[in-house]
Amino acid sequence: MCIGKMKRLSTLLLAVLLAGASVVAQETQTRYVGGDISMLPQFEKNSSGYKNVSGQKITDLITWLVSDCGWNTFRVRIFVHPNQKAPDYQKTDYAIVQDLAYVTALGKRIKDAGAYFLLDFHYSDSWVDAGHIQAPAAWKGASDAVMADSVSTYTHMVLQTLKAAGATPDLVQVGNEIMYGLCGIQVHPYDKNGDNWSGYLGLLHAGCNAVREECPNAQIIIHTDRPTNTGYNSYYYNKLKNDNVDFDIIGLSYYPFWHGYLNSEQVAEKTDKYNLVKSINNLKTLFPTKRVHIVECAYNFQYWPTQGVNCDTRDAWPCSVQGQYNFVRDLVDNLKPLENVDGINYWYPEDLGNGDYANWTTKAGLVEETWSNRGFWNEQATTSGHTINKTGNVSATKPADEVCAPYYMKHFLPEDPQGVEEVGSENTDATGCKKIMIDGQLYIIKNGQIYDIYGRR
Repeated sequence: MCIGKMKRLSTLLLAVLLAGASVVAQETQTRYVGGDISMLPQFEKNSSGYKNVSGQKITDLITWLVSDCGWNTFRVRIFVHPNQKAPDYQKTDYAIVQDLAYVTALGKRIKDAGAYFLLDFHYSDSWVDAGHIQAPAAWKGASDAVMADSVSTYTHMVLQTLKAAGATPDLVQVGNEIMYGLCGIQVHPYDKNGDNWSGYLGLLHAGCNAVREECPNAQIIIHTDRPTNTGYNSYYYNKLKNDNVDFDIIGLSYYPFWHGYLNSEQVAEKTDKYNLVKSINNLKTLFPTKRVHIVECAYNFQYWPTQGVNCDTRDAWPCSVQGQYNFVRDLVDNLKPLENVDGINYWYPEDLGNGDYANWTTKAGLVEETWSNRGFWNEQATTSGHTINKTGNVSATKPADEVCAPYYMKHFLPEDPQGVEEVGSENTDATGCKKIMIDGQLYIIKNGQIYDIYGRR
């Protein structure tokens, strides 16, 4: 029996009479796998499209990733006024286009596809990360209290609009890579004079509280970008813990060329002392109630990055299509056994480089001016679509997940159980709970999840 695709369960109360006893399920966690597709509408308008591992044209990338690759989550960023970019960004940054109307339409597509919608608030008119913590132009210069009120008002407004459009987010990032600050308020993951933790924490409270009020079933993520630095993570998340910031998930970015290797075996006898698995296990010890998601990750399949590179991990994963596939496979295989990790989202999987622009002088059809070379499709345009990265051809002995990274990502999800026998349709109650036998043991199935008689998944 195939249990089918997983559906969202954050807190589930099962009231089922089973063998004369009342069964109550504990809080359970769904696993999320997918990617940030914030540029997909731009590529759809300005490219020849995508081809799958068999060379067939993909009609709709979102539904294809759900049905063929098993993805169940899609992340989209949102800027306040993306037409008012910060002065330190080029005015021609074509990737800064995600205003509320854009995000509403894309979020509705995600929900209509039956997937989870992860909304990424930047609280800025342009990129927010460790080196850029600017406020939107309309909020610039405000006091801490006014800035917090602006965060709250804006968050409420965005979420109300999305809900009205049938695009209610299931997960919400209150900020993007915000370990060093937000909306112009600076902090550090270590003691530093001049840090304004009071003002900064006020912004997080304002954003998180607004999400709780508008979307009480959504999971709240606090996203940082030093995933392998145990000292920084301990200092930073303890600051939030001690101030009772209300969030659910520690969100991490993980790019090996910036953050190092996956595990202790890879770093043995190397100068890189950090590794992701060690750091995540440390987070479990320090913050046992918090889940961990990799909300961004990627690996180059050509043109190794030359700027800001901290680690050369090409000995583990070559800068090639094979190396990209091996990275995704190793990431999934290393994180799947970790009990506190519930999510993996690949960064910019839809990347098709510049798009299929007509001519460089007029830039007609231009989507981006640079190539990231970390997506899953070759940037070179063809009349029939862009070829997906694959390490070989699919055959009777070599399925798609053995040659193509996006297909492999589904292995992060729980596997269908073996030896499942349905007890009988008469044992399905009004709440949708069904009793089944797995290898002689009695279990309950609810919304695609399996629980034992104590409510444990």
